[in-house]
Amino acid sequence: MASKAWHGVVVATALPFREDLSVDLDGYAEHVRWLARSGCDGVVPNGSLGEYQVLNERERAEVVSAAVAAAPDGFSVVPGVAAYGALDARRWAEQAAEAGAHAVLLLPPNAYRADERAVLAHYAEVAKVGLPVVAYNNPYDTRVDLTPELVARLHAEGSIVAVKEFSGDPRRGYQLAELAPDLDVLIGTDDLVVEMALAGAVGWIAGFPNALPAACVRLYQAAVAGDLHTAQPLYRTLHPLLRWDARTEFVQAIKLAMDLAGRHGGACRPPRMELLPDQDAAVRAATGHALAAGLH
Repeated sequence: MASKAWHGVVVATALPFREDLSVDLDGYAEHVRWLARSGCDGVVPNGSLGEYQVLNERERAEVVSAAVAAAPDGFSVVPGVAAYGALDARRWAEQAAEAGAHAVLLLPPNAYRADERAVLAHYAEVAKVGLPVVAYNNPYDTRVDLTPELVARLHAEGSIVAVKEFSGDPRRGYQLAELAPDLDVLIGTDDLVVEMALAGAVGWIAGFPNALPAACVRLYQAAVAGDLHTAQPLYRTLHPLLRWDARTEFVQAIKLAMDLAGRHGGACRPPRMELLPDQDAAVRAATGHALAAGLH
């Protein structure tokens, strides 16, 4: 394992479904093993990319157990434990701990636009489970912005060890380093890998390694090493794909890229629908360009 479970390239895994849209746990376990063989450092089951919102309770628990069982020694499992409220999120964190996970990834309460008091109480409740908590700042989907000041307070109170920063503003990497020097900042958007790495990020909770893990690992390692000679041309080739990570259709786009790269991406569960023709064509073109460049 990287020095900490949330360090390095930790893949927010896509979840394969069978033709009847039942969960393919065997296929998922094979995908986790393949990501480990491909140089990634860990996985996040039950993140947004894993379509956790449309899983029932049994399926959601089984996905975490499958990830832990498939993970080789040294490969981390950091389940998403997002829920409407703190009590449900704590219950999912307890399930993750019982399954043998190494840490958890936690959104703010997502049933409504929570105020600062509710956010602080939410993270404090889940932290009681004892697993390290990585906060996930996604103000677009949750309507709650974990500002650098609020993140620093969460860290000072012992509720979180790191933050996945998805605001799209790389300046926050520098602000967080000033306000909370001991907090680990993680890259949260695939199309800001280089910018956030240069700002001091120590991990990347990533989407597109589901399709092109070796290339993404090489990009991350070059970026955190400050090797722009290697990172910049690779980034230019991958960027038309990476920017899909911040679009509404990111799950469908990544699953299509997986199919094109020879992996099983497959269909999504409703309410997600197939990509529109122009979206499909754009993902195919960007993936084809990356594959033609020898990336995998």
